[in-house]
Amino acid sequence: MASEQPIDFDTEMVGTIEVPENDRLDLDRLTAWFEAHVEGYAGPISYSKFKGGQSNPTYRIDTPGASYVLRRQPFGKLLPSAHAVDREYKAMTGLYPTGFPVPRTYGLCEDPDVIGSKFFVMSMADGRSLWNGSLPQCSPEDRREIYHAMIDTMADLHTKKPAEIGLGDFGKPDEYCARQISRWTKQYKLSETEHQPKMERLIEWLPETIPPQHESSVVHGDYRLDNMIFHKTENRVIAVLDWELSTLGDPIADFSYLMLNWKNLADGRAGLDGLDLAELGIPTMDEAVERYVARTGYPVPPMDWYFAYNLFRLAGIMQGIKKRVIDGTASSAHARSMSERVTPLIERAYEFAISAGMPE
Repeated sequence: MASEQPIDFDTEMVGTIEVPENDRLDLDRLTAWFEAHVEGYAGPISYSKFKGGQSNPTYRIDTPGASYVLRRQPFGKLLPSAHAVDREYKAMTGLYPTGFPVPRTYGLCEDPDVIGSKFFVMSMADGRSLWNGSLPQCSPEDRREIYHAMIDTMADLHTKKPAEIGLGDFGKPDEYCARQISRWTKQYKLSETEHQPKMERLIEWLPETIPPQHESSVVHGDYRLDNMIFHKTENRVIAVLDWELSTLGDPIADFSYLMLNWKNLADGRAGLDGLDLAELGIPTMDEAVERYVARTGYPVPPMDWYFAYNLFRLAGIMQGIKKRVIDGTASSAHARSMSERVTPLIERAYEFAISAGMPE
């Protein structure tokens, strides 16, 4: 059987397309909202849809003098607390004045009558969007600098004091992993399409074995290479995007999610396993951990439990996408292939749980 051609994410997921019929917006109503809420706005509006992004449809809004980005919830029935564009808006609005690299926010619209769903508008970060973790277009020196920038930016997020930046009420600071396990168990059950015994075992075991939480910070929840925009010519992060899963919580849970890339097979996306990191100039996982710990001062416990936890959480997220594919409401052309990852994610989470001490 011929093997499926790997997706070139840098081609397939970067840039914009003409807005599909099902995703069109009422431009008259949107224009009126812009006139009332967006400082400095001068029309007319033209728009297109970004290729990437599975969860919240994202549009490029162009005017003669400026470009903006609009993120909205999907149309149709939504799971409780999913597609939280208001959380994204609040996180970025709190972080922007601190100098942390996020877009400037212009306004949140919670009235579904404007375009049919809740949405917000932010500035457009004009830079490089990178999807392939091996960074094939870069030199070893550039790769190392990009990975260091990614780790340092995360460390800087995790050392900001939420109460000092207006985000003290952004979530409960303690028992983050317990709340996340409970949340994704519920979301998984709400979108379950088949019985998975290993998922049931993880649902049972994970809450009983949570490591102590040493610190509380803003956590991004989906921090990875393709959720960042890098400067066009410098190896620094100019915008961290996609704050839908952000809250207050355990920074180590957030950091270990990034570290999973070192355990994921190189597949043209963020995975690095199987690559010659030394030749490429990419830090090893140990070097990445060492850099993060030096910058934050946080202790890093054995990672296997956190890997099991993060893969479990991803399985819950992918199960939601799978259900939306079945229901016909998924936003992205790649949603179907993503939905097929549920069982492999559960299998890998189970393996890490065994390594972390779960009895078979």
